[in-house]
Amino acid sequence: MLKLCQYATLRKVEMKIANICDRIIEYSFYLLFLFVPLAIAGDTSELFEFNKMWLTFGLTILIASAWTVKSITKKQLRIQRTPLDIPIFLFLLSQIISTIFSWDTHISIWGYYSRFNGGLLSIISYIFLYYAFVSNFLTNGKQETSGPVLSTLTAKMMTKRILFVSLASGLIVSLWGLPSHFGYDPTCFVFRGTLDVSCWTADFQPKIRIFSTLGQPDWLAAYLAILIPISIVLFIKNFKSQIVKGRFSILNFHFSTVFYLLIFILFYFDLLYSRSRSGILGVWISIIILLVLLWFFGKKFFQKSSIAILAIVLFFVALFAGQPFVNLDKFTLGGSKSNSASTAQINNVSKAKPDSPHIGELGGTDSGKIRLLVWNGAIEAWKHYPIFGTGVETFAFAYYRYKSPAHNLTSEWNFLYNKAHNEYLNYLATTGAFGLGAYLFMIGSFLFIALSKVYKISKSQISHPVNLFSLALIVAYISILISNFFGFSVVIVNIYLFMIPAFVLILEEMIDVGKMFVMPRLGSTDILSPFQWVGISLIVLISLYLIYTSLAFWNADKSYAYGSNLNKAGLYQQAYPYLHKAVSQRGNEPVFKDELSVNDAILAAGLLGNKNAKIATEAAATASSLAQEAITTSNEVVGSSSNNVVFWKTRVKIFYVLSQIDSRFFPMALSSIQRASQLAPADANISYNLGVLYGQNGNIDKAIEVLSSTVKLKPDYRDAYYALGLFYHEKAIDKTGKVILPSAEKKAVEQMEYILKNVLPNDAPAKEAIKSWGG
Repeated sequence: MLKLCQYATLRKVEMKIANICDRIIEYSFYLLFLFVPLAIAGDTSELFEFNKMWLTFGLTILIASAWTVKSITKKQLRIQRTPLDIPIFLFLLSQIISTIFSWDTHISIWGYYSRFNGGLLSIISYIFLYYAFVSNFLTNGKQETSGPVLSTLTAKMMTKRILFVSLASGLIVSLWGLPSHFGYDPTCFVFRGTLDVSCWTADFQPKIRIFSTLGQPDWLAAYLAILIPISIVLFIKNFKSQIVKGRFSILNFHFSTVFYLLIFILFYFDLLYSRSRSGILGVWISIIILLVLLWFFGKKFFQKSSIAILAIVLFFVALFAGQPFVNLDKFTLGGSKSNSASTAQINNVSKAKPDSPHIGELGGTDSGKIRLLVWNGAIEAWKHYPIFGTGVETFAFAYYRYKSPAHNLTSEWNFLYNKAHNEYLNYLATTGAFGLGAYLFMIGSFLFIALSKVYKISKSQISHPVNLFSLALIVAYISILISNFFGFSVVIVNIYLFMIPAFVLILEEMIDVGKMFVMPRLGSTDILSPFQWVGISLIVLISLYLIYTSLAFWNADKSYAYGSNLNKAGLYQQAYPYLHKAVSQRGNEPVFKDELSVNDAILAAGLLGNKNAKIATEAAATASSLAQEAITTSNEVVGSSSNNVVFWKTRVKIFYVLSQIDSRFFPMALSSIQRASQLAPADANISYNLGVLYGQNGNIDKAIEVLSSTVKLKPDYRDAYYALGLFYHEKAIDKTGKVILPSAEKKAVEQMEYILKNVLPNDAPAKEAIKSWGG
């Protein structure tokens, strides 16, 4: 009897542990969809994506730990088989192979710093979440469930709850972002204590384009494009229910019907205020597709009155909010005023730069022209690495090497592009034909399976109707594909990209719960053995360690961010301890070391360059140590990331700064800029600096040769023409200042005249140069 009681007690413990694990997994998924869109922190290097990715990693660790503990408790690991197993496996394989052959393995594993989304670890996390969901929330009647949680909460119910959680999160995001259009940003209130938009730089102007907690207008639009079809379906469904129950009248909407209509209106206002052409286009196309699917596959829900209400809402919201499409915006109330302001600004820019090509609505080069140039660079990178690409998330370096010289004529000529602004071309450039092919195969497989199922149901005589949620999710998935064509995915969008297929497969019952990958059952008894307790304890400790490590990395980033900001403000001595702390907390992150090396070099030069001889003598040892640390750290950085042109540009700065107090460092600065030029042959800024360093090194002819190439790369480059003129003049005169080469002097004057005629008509230094040279 005693043994029987002990057995029963141990079985209860086992069931309790399994139930706790199920609840952890369940609520972790709720938290994932609720808080990832909202995650933002003001003291990290990147306010938005970094924090969203780290929250995703944390919740993934939590889910993995709970699933593993549950598997140990039940002495068996079960992974649900799905119709997408082969496409997902091929996609993961393509990412692994591309990482192995990557230009920069560290970045391919972790992702481009500050983004992290798209790195191998993030892809593994998304795929893991897919299988964790389908494996833990589907039950087979012949299988033993883990208790009341899974026996009462079906996978369908779980899916629908997640969709409602998603709408709740979207509602918060929309309410948070909407006031910023009118100059009252809650983010500024949280970070600065002022309810305005003063906390944002000129590059972030929410009064023009809102971005809420997503960080960028196009990212907000892509997120809302996923939720809008869901809100529409819920409105139609509740509207239909009200009609059936005979309670519908224009003045007597049911609360839920009004609520979902208001959510749709709010989402659409925010979408239009983001002024994201790709997002808005994606929503328009997805709404049309949704209506077509409803007409063909869900006619019982297709009510003309509900469609009419949606059409009226779309019209009036657009009428008041305006459109980012100029030809349509001029017919809206919201567009007339903004058009006048934009036209005035364009005219001002046109007067300043009459030859500037393709001026956009805010005075810069039209984004469409820039996007085409970036796409061309992606294709060129793929041509050189056609099979496996340059490596996962290495587009920044690939584009530097294969950038078109025409990009130098745009307003974003000196920007760093770490994405191709087209998800498909990004995969093509970084993971090659294999990576893009696997990605498209995964997408196409899901759409084919899902639409085939919907079509089969609509044509059959069975009473099971098409699930409206499935239609909404399929359309939301298509909206992701559209927005990704004109941009690139972010954390929350990629979560939906991998989880929507799981939701649809569950809702449409396309997963055979009897088909599972099952590891052999360990042990013959049903009670927990000492070995299982040891295993559970190890998993708990490992998960705690991983979470602690993640928090340490997050804190290291905060130290790096603060130190980097102090560096930018010229407060190098104050920045030093924070950058050292960041490196000590995460010593294998080259971005931290790169920033520290600059700080070391500037501090060393400052100490040795002190005019007070006594202070300079006393600080010599410290300065020497700092200089050596800067060089050693830079050597480590470029040694591990030899194709990262950003690090080579930093190295140029390090040796140039040190050369100001010791000329022996100048050749190292020159060799570093030469390497940077090899990695970015069409970059006008690097070419310009290469020419200047050649000139400062006394090689005037080489400086003239390089700068002559620079102005061909960028014909409106004022600084390059000015430097070219100075070096021509230096070549033209002897040590006494007498002109000995009139042809060179003539060319020197021509450079200054070109600046005045074609670049800056009132350039004072150019005028002064011509005057002093007697031109």
